[in-house]
Amino acid sequence: MRRVSMGTRDELVAVLSERYARSDRLERGRILDEFVEVTGFHRKHAMRVLRGGRPDRRSGPRPGRRVYDEAVRQTLVVIWEASDRICGKRLRPLIPILVESMERHGHLQLASEVRAGLLAMSAATIDRALYAMRAAAGGRHRRRAAASSEVRRSIPVRTFSDWGDPVPGFMEADLVAHSGPSAKGSFVQTLTLTDIATGWTECAPLLMREQQILTEVLGEVCRRMPFPILGFDTDNDSVFMNETVRDHCLANGITFTRCRPYRKNDQAWVEQKNGAVVRRIVGYRRYEGLEAATALATLYRSVRLFVNYFQPSFKLAEKVREGAKVRKRYHAPATPYQRLIADKRVSEEIKRDVTEQYGQLDPVRLLSDVRQAQQLVVDIADKTVTAIDAAPDVSLDQFLSSLKIAWQDGEIRPTTKPKPKAKRLRRRPDPFVSVTDKLQGWFEAEPWRTAHEMLDRLQDEQPGAFPDHLLRTLQRRLKDWRRDAARRLVFGEKPLDAMVHDDMAGETK
Repeated sequence: MRRVSMGTRDELVAVLSERYARSDRLERGRILDEFVEVTGFHRKHAMRVLRGGRPDRRSGPRPGRRVYDEAVRQTLVVIWEASDRICGKRLRPLIPILVESMERHGHLQLASEVRAGLLAMSAATIDRALYAMRAAAGGRHRRRAAASSEVRRSIPVRTFSDWGDPVPGFMEADLVAHSGPSAKGSFVQTLTLTDIATGWTECAPLLMREQQILTEVLGEVCRRMPFPILGFDTDNDSVFMNETVRDHCLANGITFTRCRPYRKNDQAWVEQKNGAVVRRIVGYRRYEGLEAATALATLYRSVRLFVNYFQPSFKLAEKVREGAKVRKRYHAPATPYQRLIADKRVSEEIKRDVTEQYGQLDPVRLLSDVRQAQQLVVDIADKTVTAIDAAPDVSLDQFLSSLKIAWQDGEIRPTTKPKPKAKRLRRRPDPFVSVTDKLQGWFEAEPWRTAHEMLDRLQDEQPGAFPDHLLRTLQRRLKDWRRDAARRLVFGEKPLDAMVHDDMAGETK
């Protein structure tokens, strides 16, 4: 049953309490029954409320109980936007990092009470404070040749439960296809690698599915990572299950393993990043050609720094099955950088290098670079600009000031906005193209004539040239002419012959 609002309950109490006080026992029982049925109160509680003669609680706003003022809330919005709109549970441990980084780069100057309020906010309070902004701001089957049985047998299988607690460097890898709605032809793919221990994620575009290109890209990713790759775990895709990739791993001292066929949960670490990083940043458009691959490479150079240094993520600590129910416990949210420097198995040299790089990074500038690169990728995919005609850079001050009100414009990631629909043009030849002038003359002379009468007249003049099934086409043509003629008569727009000429030209394109 639908319950009434607190305001309605207060009004009922005010009206019924007086009647309840002066009624006899039988009448009080009837009043109490109706009141309990409407409000959902327990019967004893309802009796106390009606005897008291006043609402049991305030139903209006309670500004006196508000802990955080408007300055704290406005600053929280800026921090939320600078974090790329992550949830409150992930934003809570990131706030001290972002505040310190933004103040170091001159983007924030917080009063002591505002800083204290931000650092004291719980994850639930953050989500409540951002609720209105979130509300306003508010993804084929092709058979491929099977990999060689010999190669498969030479690569051991590793399941999700076999990982245990590996040292940083054991990576899961997968490909994300940017084919759009159709998998035909050649299109760009993204190679995603995720470290099991820290969650460190690297992305790189592949111009096409080819094993030699894959090994070249993998070598480049290995060179830019802060720690060496020790393990390479993939699915059973033929682009991975081949001698080229296997020999590349052997030559570089990388342990090459694979998951079980059709068991995608064996690669849960990288599968999660396919959605949370690649699809969230790049979207679902079709990207093909060297220009799109180059733009994606530019985008991923900023994404890797922003995600690995300023994007906290959850990591599964324990999973227990109780009958049909599975209980999961997670570690506190932390960035891959934080997990890396907290791992005692990592050398001090690696920690010093990543800490030095972290001190030089500006999260707001990184997010601004990501937004501009996203717009370029979308423009290339939608064929609206070329790389030479890319949109001008937005200054960092303009981008920072826009974070305060960005939530009012809804979704701001260019890659998640739908592609504009192309105008549907005529796909068949115009059957009346040879007699358009004649039909127009008949219409101007006798605009009351029906399409059936005009078609009969055409058939009498040119037997067999215009069959009966063209009646509906002629009816639509006359409907457009009559609409344009009415517009010309009422609003005095351009002459009828010019409008008819424009309509016919548009239909015959």
